[in-house]
Amino acid sequence: MYGSSVSNGTPAPIWAAGAVPLRGVDDEREVLLVHRPAYDDWTLPKGKARSRELLPSTAVREVGEEASAKIRLGSPLTPVRYPISQRMKIVSWWVGVTLSSTKHSANEEVDKAKWMNPDKALTTLTYADEREILTEALTLPSTTPMIILRHAKAKNREGWRKADHLRPLSSQGRSQLSYVSQILSPFGVTKLVSSSATRCVSTLQEYAKAQGLKITTTEGLTEEKATERETGAYMQRLALKVGSSGKPTVVCGHRPVIPTMLTSLGIQVRPLSTASCVILHLDTHGKVITTEWHDTLRVKI
Repeated sequence: MYGSSVSNGTPAPIWAAGAVPLRGVDDEREVLLVHRPAYDDWTLPKGKARSRELLPSTAVREVGEEASAKIRLGSPLTPVRYPISQRMKIVSWWVGVTLSSTKHSANEEVDKAKWMNPDKALTTLTYADEREILTEALTLPSTTPMIILRHAKAKNREGWRKADHLRPLSSQGRSQLSYVSQILSPFGVTKLVSSSATRCVSTLQEYAKAQGLKITTTEGLTEEKATERETGAYMQRLALKVGSSGKPTVVCGHRPVIPTMLTSLGIQVRPLSTASCVILHLDTHGKVITTEWHDTLRVKI
């Protein structure tokens, strides 16, 4: 995804990401814009992805650096594409749920960061495509992410002589854990739910330790115990709880079980490679408003 060229010799795109930082509700709703002195323009905070950095992480980092605000990501917005010299720049966007904000210290890149009401922001933004992004963000309801994650790569069943639920991660699976953290952290995940199988719990342990969180396990999500009826009902109850509580949540499961987890919530099934996920953005009633898919096969980690 972040390589130097594609197979036909065309230079690879420049990958970038940003967010629309929002705070307040109703008449007190505000959006955070930044002013860049080098261009004398007002924009939404955004920037290029660093080496080995996933785009959700880029978006959160750029808002922190350019606007001095800490956010978690909400619903995805329409990406923006435009040419730069011989390359295409692709900017991924998300709604930014503001967790905290401090006064910005001016620097060469951004000398001002200012909260504005939406009408003022729409007239202040310099670029038409960012006015469209802001308009899109303002039409979406507040949401909470629930991430359905397939466990990282486990050791092969062949040659494993103990109970299958004890099968650990392989070396490849352990190398995928940094990717998992780069997905969970930008979305502010604070609740961790997992199949009780070792390979699922281990997929979440690195993030759990870094964040000081506990992992809730359930046998009802294991390959041995999951059923269409009971697992589906569990997922529906969990979605309602996540949406109403506003606590970003990850649920780690197995390839054979994930289709039931998704269809119970009205999501069309797509294959997920190991350590890949689908993020469901839920309203307060647990209804899925938007979805996004993140696949390890599309990135170099």
